[in-house]
Amino acid sequence: MNMKLLPAIIYCVLLFYAPIARSEDKQDLAEIRKVALAFVQEKTLGMPGKVSVKMDDVDPRISFAPCSRLEAFLPAGASMLGKTSIGVRCNEKNGWSLFIAASITTTMNMLVSSKPLQQGQVIAADDFSIQSGEINQPGIVTDELQIVGKVIKYSIGAGQLLKQDMFRPPYVITQGESVQLISEGHGFKLRTEGRAMNNAAAGQPAQVKVPSGQVISGIAKSNGVVEVRQ
Repeated sequence: MNMKLLPAIIYCVLLFYAPIARSEDKQDLAEIRKVALAFVQEKTLGMPGKVSVKMDDVDPRISFAPCSRLEAFLPAGASMLGKTSIGVRCNEKNGWSLFIAASITTTMNMLVSSKPLQQGQVIAADDFSIQSGEINQPGIVTDELQIVGKVIKYSIGAGQLLKQDMFRPPYVITQGESVQLISEGHGFKLRTEGRAMNNAAAGQPAQVKVPSGQVISGIAKSNGVVEVRQ
C-alpha cells in the first residue's frame, strides 16, 4: 500500500461513517411526531362527528439525545379542538421535551340562529336550524337539548353560529323579590320569608336577607324557594 495515500483513505472512511454515528446519537424526529399523532388519535377516538388532525413536522434543526421512553401529553391550557399543541417528553435521566403544533377539527351537525334573537328571550325549537360543518373551537352547540328553554344573554343576528356561553338557565329567584327560605334537618323544618339579594337559576347559590337583617346563604330550588343546607 502506498503509505502516502493512507491519511486520505482514513479521512474518507471517517467521512463515510461519521453521518451514521451522528444519526445514531440523535433522536429520530419522525418518531417524536408519530408518538404525538398516536396520542391525539387516541384522545379524539370518542369524539362525535368526523375528526380530522393536521400536525406539523418537528423542526429538523432540533437535535435531542435518543430516548426509548417517549410520552405525549396535552400542555396546560391546550385543547383537543382547534389550533393547539401537543407535548412530547423523554422520561429518562436528563430527559427533554418539546411541543408540536397541531390543528384538530370535527365535522358534525351544529346549530345556527334562523332569525334575529333578542336578549332575555327564551330559546325555542323554531329559533334555530341545523347545519353540518367543521367545528374547530369548543363550546359550539350541537344538540338542541343544550339550549332549548334557556335564556339568551345578548342579542344574536340571523345565521349566527350558536355557542353554549350565549345562553343561561332561566332564573327561579330574582333579585329583590320575596322568597321562602326553608331550612330542614333531622326532625324539623323551618320556613322563613326573606328578600332575594341576587338572581339565581335552579341549583345556584342564593343570598336571602331575613327580617332581622341577617343575610343567609342557600340554594335556589324552584320559583320563590331557597333551601338552606344543614
